[in-house]
Amino acid sequence: MKKRLTAAMDGPTDFEKTAVRVSTFSIIGNAILVVFKLFAGLVGHSAAMVSDAIHSASDVLSSIIVIVGVRLSGREADSDHPYGHERMECVAAIILAIILAITGGGIGMNALQSILNHDAGGVVIPGLLPLIAAIVSIVTKEGMYRYTVFFARRLDSASLLASAWDHRSDAFSSIGALVGIAGARMGYPILEHIASIVICLFILKAALDIFREALDKMVDHSAGEELEEEIRQLALSQDKVGGVDLVRTREFGSRVYVDIEICCDGAMTLTESHAVAQRLHDAIEAKFDKVKHIMVHVNPHGETDDCPHAEQEE
Repeated sequence: MKKRLTAAMDGPTDFEKTAVRVSTFSIIGNAILVVFKLFAGLVGHSAAMVSDAIHSASDVLSSIIVIVGVRLSGREADSDHPYGHERMECVAAIILAIILAITGGGIGMNALQSILNHDAGGVVIPGLLPLIAAIVSIVTKEGMYRYTVFFARRLDSASLLASAWDHRSDAFSSIGALVGIAGARMGYPILEHIASIVICLFILKAALDIFREALDKMVDHSAGEELEEEIRQLALSQDKVGGVDLVRTREFGSRVYVDIEICCDGAMTLTESHAVAQRLHDAIEAKFDKVKHIMVHVNPHGETDDCPHAEQEE
């Protein structure tokens, strides 16, 4: 199970600060790349590098969307949103997926149009500077991807993960630009367009994966059998819990809601059964950082009766 940072991060505020810091780093890095690649494309007469610069500019917008989404998801619950705002981060991830799909689709359409309308006589051979810019972009964007995806997985952040894949898609785009520029310099300009179509497919696949993952968290998707089994075993280990009737989980943004039904001796007083439920609630909350809300329901059973549907420890 993925967990939020515990040693360096003790709450939503630190989560928000870390996500914003990573996104700010992305904005600065992309802004520098946009200027460099645009200059290289214009001076070196490379349409591919100019397009690549535009792709990097879209990454700046993506990082801004991540910051807004994280800020909104970190807001406290209020009367209009009593369960909190965690799903706003999923909304940001969906927006990023759409931007990624539009960017990838645009690259593919332009490449296809260039192939269909290819005019060898009008080809301008790009200079060496765009080739250098493409190499710098590939190395830089791959580094930004690894940096962002590290924190995305540690924070279990859908929007940061989307931003990370946006970096990698830009690296793929730069690879296409590198192949195209090198091919044009060797007398094969069509290689640029073919590579761009392949890159388009990679970007669209990444966008689809991001969209599906964010959508799962928007529609109360289960947190998974592994987590549910861990919760079940934790419940069975608690004193005076006779069995577990039901364990249900649902993802709420980057957090998890848990509903669990346990069996206890029917002769217990209300105060005693409440104490058992409270101890289980606290145990689940202490062990699983992602769990935001736990509902424990107690079913009674007689001293000699089996707990219906219970799963006893061997």
